[in-house]
Amino acid sequence: MAIPGNLLTTAMAVMPHTDVQRALSTALSLDIPFWPQLPNFSYTEDMYVQASEHFPGICLDLSNRKLSFSTEKFIAELEQTLAHFEEPGYFDVSPDYSVVYQQFLKLDLQDRPAIRGQLEGPISFGFNVLDESERPILFNDTVRPFMLEFMARRINVQLQKLKERNANAFMFVDEPGMQFLFSALAGYGDIKAKTDLDQFFAMVERPRGIHLCGNPDWDFLLGLDLDVLSLDIYTNAEIFSAYATSIRRFLDRGGTIVWGIVPTSVEAFAKENFQSLVSQLENVWRGLRGKGIDFEQLLSRSLLSPATCCLVNQDRERTVERAFDQIRHISRLMREHYRIAC
Repeated sequence: MAIPGNLLTTAMAVMPHTDVQRALSTALSLDIPFWPQLPNFSYTEDMYVQASEHFPGICLDLSNRKLSFSTEKFIAELEQTLAHFEEPGYFDVSPDYSVVYQQFLKLDLQDRPAIRGQLEGPISFGFNVLDESERPILFNDTVRPFMLEFMARRINVQLQKLKERNANAFMFVDEPGMQFLFSALAGYGDIKAKTDLDQFFAMVERPRGIHLCGNPDWDFLLGLDLDVLSLDIYTNAEIFSAYATSIRRFLDRGGTIVWGIVPTSVEAFAKENFQSLVSQLENVWRGLRGKGIDFEQLLSRSLLSPATCCLVNQDRERTVERAFDQIRHISRLMREHYRIAC
């Protein structure tokens, strides 16, 4: 099944809430709901910690909210982990690592146009998890190939669980670290990354895509074998619009773009209103139409979302929830304006 478009709403999963039911209710207020990740509620609800479950070599310090890696521990635990590789439940997110996910799976979600899950991707996980020498495990030629297959299995198991709740379920591979691939400081270049990511996505079941809030090489990202790309267009509009040729190829392959247009930080949200945000988005679309992209196709392959997640607002979840309200409002009025059937 293709991922729905037609300006329906979804959002990224990381939320500032400490109340599980309130977070779930907020996620369920959108057309395509998801299970929230709530690191302020518990460190085990952090996206990196959730991805680390059963990964050999991981050292998890819950009291100090610290995640690290031991090469010696990896070697000692690898054989035991491999012995579980044909057990799907071993790769799912357990109740110890997300009470939110378990509650989401109990909901009746068959009437939704789609539902969505997520897992931290191997590039970001590998960049952010450091070994005993403070070196990212992404640079370890022994650990990295294992990590690619391990994360792919985790994504596939979650996707199958979600498809039991809704046949149109799909997955975000969260990759906030993707933008650093092209930094001179990264030590892991785009050629190696392309090879690894092609291998990774060949193991990941469809529908699948990438979510990130940063500014990577968009030609690189749009050239990957993805079904959906979720981005912060509020911040990256001018840069992303310059990649019309790659965007057109992505849409022609059946890809869906999630346009993150409503800011979630207190300061940025206060500066904007419905009209200013719609104008920014339509300016992007107008520019892409001028570069040969079919507008009807673009609308049919577009979803709308808040621009980013935000954990640091002084008002905690209030502005984030207002951003969810705003994206629902924008979606409803734009669908009416463009006469897109509900």
